[in-house]
Amino acid sequence: MGLLDKLFKKAYRDVTPAEAQAAMERGAVLVDVREPHEWQNGHAPKARHIPLGELSARAGDLPRNREVILVCRSGARSARGAAMLAGGRGDVANVKGGMNAWASAGLPVVAKGGRPGRVA
Repeated sequence: MGLLDKLFKKAYRDVTPAEAQAAMERGAVLVDVREPHEWQNGHAPKARHIPLGELSARAGDLPRNREVILVCRSGARSARGAAMLAGGRGDVANVKGGMNAWASAGLPVVAKGGRPGRVA
C-alpha cells in the first residue's frame, strides 16, 4: 500500500445490507442516523436511533466491545457518521446504499409498534 493509499484510506468499511444483518446476528449494533420523521416511517428491526447531529455527543452510549454499523437513507450521512466514530474505534462500518438498499434487498422495515414500515 502506497503513501497516498494510506493517507486516503477510510477508517471504516462499507458493508452490504445482507452483511449488516449477518453482523447484527453476531452481535453488532445497527445505528440509524436519520432524522426522527425518517425513523418513524420505517427502520430496520433492532436498530438504535441516534440522529447524525447527536452522534458525537452520544457516541459514549454505544458499546465499545461490539461492532457498530451505521445506516441512513442512502449511505451518505451514515458514511460521515462512520468516519466520525472510526477515529476512536476500529470496529465501524457503513451500510452502502443505506435503508434504500436495505429495503431493496427485501430485508424487513418496521415502524412504531412493529407494524410494516417504509423508507421515507
